[in-house]
Amino acid sequence: MATSTPPTSTSGGAPEHQPSLKRAIGPKLLILFVVGDILGTGIYATTGKVAGKVGGALWLPFVIGFVVALLTAASYVELVGKYPKAAGAALYTQRAFKVPFLTFIIAFMVMCSGLSSASAAARAFSGDYFQEFTTAIPPTLIAIVFILALASLALRGVSESVKTNVVLTIVELTGLLIILTIGTWAVLTGGGEPSRLGEFQAEGTGYALLTSVLGATALGFFAFVGFEDSVNMAEETKDPVRTFPRAIFTGVAVTGTIYVLVALVSSLLVPYQTLEQSSGPLLEVVKAGGVSFPPKLFAAIALFAVTNSALINIMMASRLCYGLANEKVLPKGMGRVLRHRRTPITGIIFVTLLAIGLVSTGEIEGLGDTTAFLLLCVFAVVNVAVLVLRKDSVAHEHFRTPTILPVLGAITAIILASPLSERAADVYIRAGVLIGIGIVLWAVNKVWMKLRHEKEVARGGPPEGFG
Repeated sequence: MATSTPPTSTSGGAPEHQPSLKRAIGPKLLILFVVGDILGTGIYATTGKVAGKVGGALWLPFVIGFVVALLTAASYVELVGKYPKAAGAALYTQRAFKVPFLTFIIAFMVMCSGLSSASAAARAFSGDYFQEFTTAIPPTLIAIVFILALASLALRGVSESVKTNVVLTIVELTGLLIILTIGTWAVLTGGGEPSRLGEFQAEGTGYALLTSVLGATALGFFAFVGFEDSVNMAEETKDPVRTFPRAIFTGVAVTGTIYVLVALVSSLLVPYQTLEQSSGPLLEVVKAGGVSFPPKLFAAIALFAVTNSALINIMMASRLCYGLANEKVLPKGMGRVLRHRRTPITGIIFVTLLAIGLVSTGEIEGLGDTTAFLLLCVFAVVNVAVLVLRKDSVAHEHFRTPTILPVLGAITAIILASPLSERAADVYIRAGVLIGIGIVLWAVNKVWMKLRHEKEVARGGPPEGFG
């Protein structure tokens, strides 16, 4: 995920004037940015858990997830073309519904999705990929140290430029291309077991099969998240109205195609029971491929991929926390900046503590599913917002998605977020606790702002605005 900022002030006051951002991102860089934002922890870490839910037909959840991602991507393309501003889902929610509390909840859910995603990456880092080098350190301790190390980097002022993101994207793509090459070689030399591709874990047909596929798709959708954050680069993109449609659709299509092919290869070469038991499922594919490729080298590539995902998400969450404090919807102290480094110290500490709590109480599957659940809720709102905002015309021409696509996007997002997907209860509890923390902070800030307002009025001074 990329760094996000909240929309225009939801606190009732006008946002402070800021200089415009430099438009330095062209079409090719934006496509690479979108691809890099989607690639990472999801496909490297949760492939095995998806296989455990659906069976050998591992490719099917990724095909469905690909379609669902395209539906919602179409909505984002229309909205970013219509409102080429940073802030993404929170901006669209505020414009469509004009309910500050709902806008806050959407923004906070995006922030929490970044934390659960970073925590899933930390768990993936501490699992089989890291265990390829040493098994002497407990995985939970590794995950906590990993989060603390990322927080330290963020405090020092880590600045991820788009050109750096291109390099990281190439490394992540390299790992997946290695998997596809190994799979191609195995097939050409008579390896693999094609019969697994039609094998379902659920016994019988009907409802059990449906819920099994829906559950696998809901978890697998974690691999597709990230494209929605590219809209936060709108103010730094050259001609965003024309550039974004091609960039987002191309990015989702490229990653979706790679994911489906990786899923096919994984199922061909490794039984789903083996994949399910591994926290580094693609490493199992490398070992089973019959090609003399060093497992430690692939493990290093995978570690790099999940580290990049986690760092971007920690930075996004801390800056969104900082932005919400500046918008006066979280306590002012949460917007405090480290004087010499000029980094959001309170925001970084806050999200780091939450992330440590998540990695201490959750595993890859639950944390990845929490990320997908939170963003599916956000996507449902965004798809509805597209339809609501059709009445709001703008002076310039922009991409307009066929009405049926956001309708289907909202329906599919709601279905995948619903109990039909049979996700574990801890996912709903974890998401509820995170959102509850946000609501408590919002309520505390609301009371404090009201008391300050009343105090200013009593003293005859200018009233302090509050939402």
